[in-house]
Amino acid sequence: MHHHFLIHKPYGYLSQFIYELKRPKKLLGELYDFPENTMAIGRLDEDSEGLLLLTTDGMMSEIVRSKKVEKEYYAQVDGIVTEEAVELLRNGVEIGFHGKKYITKKCKASILETIPDLGERGKKIRDERHGPTSWVSITLTEGKFRQVRKMTSAVGFPTLRLVRVRVGNIHLNDLKAGEVLEVSGFDL
Repeated sequence: MHHHFLIHKPYGYLSQFIYELKRPKKLLGELYDFPENTMAIGRLDEDSEGLLLLTTDGMMSEIVRSKKVEKEYYAQVDGIVTEEAVELLRNGVEIGFHGKKYITKKCKASILETIPDLGERGKKIRDERHGPTSWVSITLTEGKFRQVRKMTSAVGFPTLRLVRVRVGNIHLNDLKAGEVLEVSGFDL
């Protein structure tokens, strides 16, 4: 029988269980006593937060990582994002990937009119003296390395905070940073 988990990955944690380089890092296994062979489905980088699915089922991992499953992110960006910038995001922007230029696939993107209630981040981003910030929602079906961060930078609004809020039909909801919820399966 396989095990499946939803986790709100906190800022500062790696999306993995083993890290063999010299510097000590915070790993997922510190948050919960996961069964052997549990794997993260996809990744959130150390500076990103939000919904991460974990499983002991390799086939489920393949399904979730497929291009059929949407992943939605809320990005707090530097400056007041414009509708023009969001339109560029929707239509695809050029980013660097593995040393080559890559045009992102069309996606859903919109300006968030209200600040999302995501709780405080583990590390303060900056204070208001550095200028205004705003929030944008970006929904992708692909996931290149640091893609959302590269996309917002490409349109002139670097990401300050990045939170994945949805994978398919599964939402972060009220899961608090560091909280783990075991589920019977994933209803994508």
